[in-house]
Amino acid sequence: MTGLISFEEVSKHKSADSCWVVIRDTVYDVTSFLSKHPGGARAILRLAGKDATEEFELIHPDGTLKDNMSKLTIVGQIDPASAKPQQEPTQPKSAGSGALPALEAQLNIDDFEKTAKQTVSSKAWAYYYSASDDLVSKVLNNTIYSKVLLRPRVFVDVTKCDTSSSIQGYKTNLPVFVSPAAMARLAHDSGERGIAQACGRQGALQMISNNASMKFEDIVASPVDEGQKFMFQLYVQNDRAVSEQQLKRVFGTGRCAGIVLTLDAPTPGKREADERIKNDGATFSESSGLGGNKPPSSSEGLGKSLFAGTAADLTWKTTLPWLVKQVPRNTPIILKGVQAFEDALLAAEHPYVTGIILSNHGGRAMDSSQPPLLVLQEIRTYAPEVFDKLEVYVDGGIRRGTDVVKALCLGAKQVGIGRAALYSLAGYGSQGVERVLQILREEIETTMRLLGARSIDDLGPHCINTRQLDAMLYQPKL
Repeated sequence: MTGLISFEEVSKHKSADSCWVVIRDTVYDVTSFLSKHPGGARAILRLAGKDATEEFELIHPDGTLKDNMSKLTIVGQIDPASAKPQQEPTQPKSAGSGALPALEAQLNIDDFEKTAKQTVSSKAWAYYYSASDDLVSKVLNNTIYSKVLLRPRVFVDVTKCDTSSSIQGYKTNLPVFVSPAAMARLAHDSGERGIAQACGRQGALQMISNNASMKFEDIVASPVDEGQKFMFQLYVQNDRAVSEQQLKRVFGTGRCAGIVLTLDAPTPGKREADERIKNDGATFSESSGLGGNKPPSSSEGLGKSLFAGTAADLTWKTTLPWLVKQVPRNTPIILKGVQAFEDALLAAEHPYVTGIILSNHGGRAMDSSQPPLLVLQEIRTYAPEVFDKLEVYVDGGIRRGTDVVKALCLGAKQVGIGRAALYSLAGYGSQGVERVLQILREEIETTMRLLGARSIDDLGPHCINTRQLDAMLYQPKL
């Protein structure tokens, strides 16, 4: 069939036996592609018989359609005269003039979070905010910081305060980086590129997500200056050739300063808020093979869709030697997702590893996993030699400059923010992310001055009281 096709005709093809979707006014028959889709068949069947343009463009980088044309069949063009069914928007909510608080009125990360909730679509909010099961780890990631108290010293000249730092030799103006955060275009059209611009202007490093809504090449194409570098988060795929090709593209830009190998999510956690929104109205007919009276084998949210194809067979013995062969010589390799001092020790002894990020995936993988700050204290208590062998970073739960300083006092080289970057991007674009980095830098400076610290090097365990934190420490049999 070719020619003009009505939306009414498209709507008849919404099962696994005959699945059509509309993307940019072109009607595609994707029936044979269902079993091959990296995000699983359900991700497509949810949009079967509908215009999928909006969701497709938000989730897939430019060029995805072109790269997969050989797997699709063009049925024809949509008839512009036919009535398009009403669908829930996935783009950020439209804010009228004056609807958003003035950017300067956003005083902290909590303010940005509240604004983002009112600005982004319900689907985007569910994906960004969601965490696993009962959100125990997500909540504890932040509240654990209240278990550490600060010990200010007086009679110190703090007229000058230097917050500059570095990460794997890359100089930054503050000890904060933007952690890998997927699907930034759900918050704002500028997406990851907007975050990149903000990081460049504020002198912070951006770690670009493997599941970014834009291609790495497009994100780094307009650096603030020629010295701006990025790091790339890698989810190793079951098909290693896919990851190998991805790494070639990334390093071909000349902008990648390191690889962040993610280990804390070999399988996606159960993010019910994300699954509930994604499954809302997603019922399938008997002929689809996904409906009927049988209970579904699993629920799918955007998070699970993004995990499709991710390898769960990574090991110390096989994965790192493979990875080293795929990247330029002396490329920094950072392991993201270390959650126990024993693994920190193993990483420190490995010749290819130059850094570790203590992270539980923002509470989005295993619920009730230890918060990163507690793991940091665990390493300091049971394996302090780790700090002499590689750089240690903390990711998760950072809401204030005091949180940053506490982590630095315990030995972290830098800390990462993920959701905060997405929340500040919503509504304000790149300027919002720049604002949140400014706020954190100002709060860090204030905290350091009140502590009596004139530079990051002045911070250490002597600046904090960790008695409450120590009571929560794991007790190994040494």
